[in-house]
Amino acid sequence: MPDGNAATLWLLVLALGLYHGLNPAMGWPLAVANGLAARRGSAVFATLVPLGAGHFLAMAIVLVPFALLSLYLAWSGPIRFGAGLLVLLFGLYRLADRRHPRFLARVRPTQLALWSFLIATSHGAGLMLLPVALGLCSPANGAAPLPGAGLATALAVSALHTMAMLGAGLVVAWIVYRYVGLRMLTRGWLNLEAVWGASLVIAGGASMAIARASGA
Repeated sequence: MPDGNAATLWLLVLALGLYHGLNPAMGWPLAVANGLAARRGSAVFATLVPLGAGHFLAMAIVLVPFALLSLYLAWSGPIRFGAGLLVLLFGLYRLADRRHPRFLARVRPTQLALWSFLIATSHGAGLMLLPVALGLCSPANGAAPLPGAGLATALAVSALHTMAMLGAGLVVAWIVYRYVGLRMLTRGWLNLEAVWGASLVIAGGASMAIARASGA
């Protein structure tokens, strides 16, 4: 059984997934648009697999290499501190530049999984999870000192986070599709780029402080 600190980190993984799912930048407006274009509610949920696959890959491609590095237990503190610094710096960059990458406009609607992967990567969604995943890979939080333990934890974090993201995003997409419609997408777009950047800065700063307190 995970201890209290590990349980808190897992809850944070879940909370970040819900937060990512509510953010329009992660794709729920595309689910709405798909439903409106097909004129049937099931088309909203048809986006689940490609959006989820892309987001999961974007999480795993960031978390797995660092989780494997955490096997070097003597360097776990500095690695976590460096990861926090990386998140903080990327958050400052997102605050300074809130524009969506232009190359995303060239991704075709049929390439939804690729779009999901690229948008999550360009927004640093995986980086936001990195300090949490590294904390869960620490033996202090119950992680087993085995070669595959870090990999399994990173994949589990990616999976849980993606399921929470899809759940939150598809609930919003269904509500907008069923009760609001296209007008919200064309006139009521929510821009959360500043909130997203600030979240990265806070997550990075908190990770650095925790890593230093634990002996980084």
